[in-house]
Amino acid sequence: MSHGESATETQRVWMVERTFSADAPHILVIVYATPDGKQYLQKEHAYNRFSGTAPEVTAALEVAPEKLATVDDAERRDRYATEATRMRERHDPADIV
Repeated sequence: MSHGESATETQRVWMVERTFSADAPHILVIVYATPDGKQYLQKEHAYNRFSGTAPEVTAALEVAPEKLATVDDAERRDRYATEATRMRERHDPADIV
């Protein structure tokens, strides 16, 4: 390992989708994707929309590459890439969105 190199590399992913689960409406589903839209990370938060505080969602996250899944659908990959680009242009990674 060279000087300045981290033992754990991370990949920045940008928030591209926020929805409630169709099966469980109290589950907030947040999808982050790489800027090219080829990989994504899905996070789920239990959340009561009618009481309680909503979870804070940042514009971007740093994650280990092995936590990312591949986007197989070309249309979804393009949509994720477009949204990730939009988020990068409008927000700092730590912005609450």
